[in-house]
Amino acid sequence: MTGRAFPLEAPITAPPHEPAPPHAPARPASKREVFVAAGARQLSTVTRLRRKASWPLGIYTTPVAILILWEILADAHVLGPAYAPAPTSIARTAGDLWQQGVLGPDLAVSLRRAAIGLVIGLSAGVAAGVLSGLLRTGENLFNGIVQIFNTIPLLAVLPLMIVWFGIGELPKVLIIAFGAFVPMYLNLFSAIRGVDQRLIEMARSNNAGRWRLVSWVVVPGALPGFLVGLRFSLAYSILALVAAETVNASQGLGFLITEGQTYLQTNQVFVGLAIYSVLGLLADQFVRVLERVLLRWRPSYEAA
Repeated sequence: MTGRAFPLEAPITAPPHEPAPPHAPARPASKREVFVAAGARQLSTVTRLRRKASWPLGIYTTPVAILILWEILADAHVLGPAYAPAPTSIARTAGDLWQQGVLGPDLAVSLRRAAIGLVIGLSAGVAAGVLSGLLRTGENLFNGIVQIFNTIPLLAVLPLMIVWFGIGELPKVLIIAFGAFVPMYLNLFSAIRGVDQRLIEMARSNNAGRWRLVSWVVVPGALPGFLVGLRFSLAYSILALVAAETVNASQGLGFLITEGQTYLQTNQVFVGLAIYSVLGLLADQFVRVLERVLLRWRPSYEAA
């Protein structure tokens, strides 16, 4: 047998110690760097005041500025009342409709429909997403059909719902559930499958059982994706509510908008649109609160 021989008794000498190079000074953050670690930067009082002055209402600063500009243009008769009435005129119309006993019942009906459809859609989306994310059988069972549902517009499903279930409350609730189900499933399935494999291997190496693996690793790892799905589900449920209430409805915000369109009452149309907009903002703020509460453990980033 031939080969290179290694001297077994040769002394092993360490390489000569070289002095460590002097530490380079820390590079200051460039102004072009948009994101930095949330806890890595100390903001001065002047910076905080400047930010507060630039955006006094936070994410609501731009909507409020648009409303102020809108009011100015309407008062200057740049925008006609039949085209875009002033926000104060819309607010007065909303108050009149409330006092007449019209807006309150319609809003209650819409919120009830949205709540029931959202609960059904989220429950089905979470159940199917968890089964598909954890089990190959669940993926084969649900993933293909959900990908098909994802390409079907809500307005295309609504006529079929009416043919199947009539013009009562059931098709309206089901179309809202359909709008909430698809984004929740897609985001939750992707979040579960995207959990870091190294964390799973670490848990298995510590003899973690299936239940502990799911509760300690998979659930926290998939929680950000679940909240993203919840945000999309809330938004899509509002869109589905609009679609459901504008077809064969006798109550609800959509009916209020359709009635205003029929009788050329632009203010009434804008009242319904404003309420839909407020519902969207409230849904986003609800998810933001959940993120602050449930994702305290996650390192976050803060815009510069």
